[in-house]
Amino acid sequence: MSNKPPDTPSATVHTLPTLPGQADRLLRELEWKVIRRLDGLLQGDYRTLMRGSGLDLADLREYQPHDDVRHIDWNVTARLNQPHVRVFTEDREMTAWFLLDLSPSISFGPEGRAKRDILTGFVAVLSRLLTRHGNRVGAMLYGGASHQAERAVDAVLPPRSSRAHVLHLVHRLLAPTTPATRQPQGGGAATELHRLLQTGLANLRRRATVFVVSDFISAPGWEKPLAQLAQRHDVVAVRLLDPLELELPDLGLITLRDAESGEQLQVDTHDAAFRRRFAQLAAEREATLRNGLAHAGADTLELCTDDDLVDALLRFMDLRQRRVRAPRATADATAPHPHYAT
Repeated sequence: MSNKPPDTPSATVHTLPTLPGQADRLLRELEWKVIRRLDGLLQGDYRTLMRGSGLDLADLREYQPHDDVRHIDWNVTARLNQPHVRVFTEDREMTAWFLLDLSPSISFGPEGRAKRDILTGFVAVLSRLLTRHGNRVGAMLYGGASHQAERAVDAVLPPRSSRAHVLHLVHRLLAPTTPATRQPQGGGAATELHRLLQTGLANLRRRATVFVVSDFISAPGWEKPLAQLAQRHDVVAVRLLDPLELELPDLGLITLRDAESGEQLQVDTHDAAFRRRFAQLAAEREATLRNGLAHAGADTLELCTDDDLVDALLRFMDLRQRRVRAPRATADATAPHPHYAT
């Protein structure tokens, strides 16, 4: 459950306005503040940042849990009595897809740093980094508020490689939720993340790098399609979170509202026992969520609303580079981090 104390400035639902040229201004700001800082760190490491596809055999190595079973070399496996996979020279050009969860709970967070703001910044930066090298990026947008069963996603943006395409994507993310797609005040349906994942599974035919960006506050059933998606593609689960979803501060009597259903509840956060119970339930949910992500076999990047985007991207790139260069060092890559998990 994603709850918010609306009468506190530190946890307000942030509504993103639509202004002329806002997408262009945001992208320029990110290019100046974020991409320029990353440019010097990415030189010479482009091939190891993402797992592209290729045809030229480069090496053989022991099988790891995240590897594609279709790349197993059965002759070497039989000879060495240990599963080995083929490693191919990766093409520079690749296609990346963003599967974006824009359900109501994504609007939770501090003013200007809500989870949706973090999602928009992450997608804008990564899309621009990829398209500058000639790669193509596409997106599937899921709002979680459509009541039409035939519409699993709200929009699909076919992959393109231009800056104008990135601007179009950013503009769609900045657009406020329209009344037609907004959840009813009396209680709405829970987010069904599996609908977004199944749409990606059905429509992404060629191997690609897929970023599933969500807070994973959803009805059960997303684990299996995520695992199936990870078997066919190079999947990165980008999880968005806010510290208030893990632990409540002592704010006295406040009103909490579930962003998914609209249900409201008045609680006394001055009660230490209540705060402990809240933290315990949050910890249990964290354990269940991380276990589901781990079993899906996808890399996981956690983006917190109080995190620095550059630092988070550098952690992510470091893991990707170490996985390609030293596949056996998975124990180090899976070490716990406050905002990073695998």
